[in-house]
Parts: sequence; C-alpha cells; structure tokens
Amino acid sequence: MINIFYAGNSEEWDEYKLHLNQALDKFNISYRLTKNLENPLDIDYIIYAPNGELQDFTPFKNVKLVQGLWAGVEVPLANKSLTQPLARMVEPGLSLGMADYVMGHVLRYHLGTDRFHKATPGEWLSENIPPLSKSRSVGILGLGALGMHCANKLSEFGFKVSGWSRNEKKHSNIKCFYGTSGLNKILSSSEILVLLLPNTKETKEIINKKNIEKMLDGVSIINPGRGTLINDDDLISALDRGKISGATLDTFYIEPLPKKHAYWSHPNVLVTPHIASTTRINTACEIVAKNIHRGETKKPFMYLVDKLSGY
Repeated sequence: MINIFYAGNSEEWDEYKLHLNQALDKFNISYRLTKNLENPLDIDYIIYAPNGELQDFTPFKNVKLVQGLWAGVEVPLANKSLTQPLARMVEPGLSLGMADYVMGHVLRYHLGTDRFHKATPGEWLSENIPPLSKSRSVGILGLGALGMHCANKLSEFGFKVSGWSRNEKKHSNIKCFYGTSGLNKILSSSEILVLLLPNTKETKEIINKKNIEKMLDGVSIINPGRGTLINDDDLISALDRGKISGATLDTFYIEPLPKKHAYWSHPNVLVTPHIASTTRINTACEIVAKNIHRGETKKPFMYLVDKLSGY
C-alpha cells in the first residue's frame, strides 16, 4: 500500500478527497489518502499547493513525487527544502479557462469595444470599422501548455497568430519564433500581445522600456501570466504616451494589487484579480491519479519541473 499525503488548501480537502478517491480507484492501486500527517517517512506521494500548511519538505525522505496543484512553480522552487521531484499541474480546466480569458480580451481589443464604453452620451462612433480577424496579428509570448492551447484557439478563430518561446518549437498553423532574434520579430509584428511566460530570471521584466520601443505603435497587451514579466513604470510610461494603447492585467508583483497603485486609475488599464484561470478539482485529480499510477508502474512522471530552467 502506498501513502498519499494531501498538503493543499484544507478548505478544499473534502472536494479533493472525493475526486481523488474516484480517480485513484480507476487504477489497480492499493493506497491510503490522508491529510493528517503521522510519520513523514511513510509518505510516498505529496499532493501540494503553496497555500497549504506544508512548508518544510525535509522529513519526507522517501517521497517519490511532489505533485503540484498549481500551474505556476515559482513558489515551490523558492523553497530550498523541496528537493524531491516536483510535477506542475497541467490539466484541461486550466487550459480551457485560460483560453476563454485570452480570447475574450483579444476580441475586446480587436473590436475596439472599450471606446464605446468610454463614449459620451450621443457620441456615435461609426468610423474605424475593425478589420476581420484574419487581418489582425496576435502574438503569444510563451508556448507552454497554456500558451499553445490559447494560440490554437486564436488560430482556429481566424487570427494571424505567432508565438515565441526560449527554445525552438514547430506548429503547422502558428508561426513560431525563438531566441533573441525571434523575440524582436514577434514584438515588432504583433498588434495584440499576450504574455504567458513562466517566471524565470530570463523572463523577468521582459516587457521593459527597451522591448516596448520595438513594438508596434498602439499595441495592446494582455498579461494573464506572471506579474514579474512587466516593468510597471515602463508600461505606465508607454501607456501615458500612447505607445501602448491598452493593457489588461491579471497578475502583479504584489497581490492583491495595492489600492494606490497607478494601474487602478489609469484609463487604459483593466485590472482583473488573478482570475484568468484556476485549477479545476475534478480534472486535476485525474492528472494526479495518472501520475501516481505512472510512478507505481515505473513509467516517467508527466510534467516534471526542470529546477534549473525554472519551469
């Protein structure tokens, strides 16, 4: 029998327990699932979220895998006691939710609906009919699971989609760029830019004064990725002078975003409270069970985090 320790948000335990049992029972595994820790040396798998109580992984000498429940891994990677293999969460609910958020705000900028919302009574803005989607260029910075899913959905809708990643990727319908030269190309060609990069040393404040100057005049930015991707002062400066026409921001350096932050009052910024996408418990549990089964059948774990690269 294997011992599985739930170390997520205690308020979600009842729902996780229900769906984890259902998912695990589909496999021929003898297991014990608990949120009450007795002997850490007996634990084989940890199901973990940073907003749970577990902070010190040192006593868990025999753990085969720490299965994360979040897509982001910067918090667990900052925990020096977490030396066990770590898997990030990649599940359908996260991808679908992110695609909904990105598509909604891409269409908002594409159609220019903000100008109608801001119009004064009687102002009939019938000029500047938006182009068709096939004539609108959308760039995605970050072609991981979430980024690629969003790129596919945007491409299916008809947008001219390109994507950038640190390493080379190929896709039949999406123009893929990589490396420094590729970054310059996508920055200079995107009318709407979506940020879905992980938080690493290489991506920190990738949206800065230097890179903003490479962008098209009037570009719109959507950031449901990480707050650290943006230099706030540089973005506000670019918004003030119209280089960037609008920004929809879902993630920030400090959350909740402080009440006096300039983003709240800027007329061309929409702040959303980190709601672009979240783990759906029922589908996440399917992934957890599948990864545990892979471990017990000596197969490679899915979605292992490369701790050197940071994702």
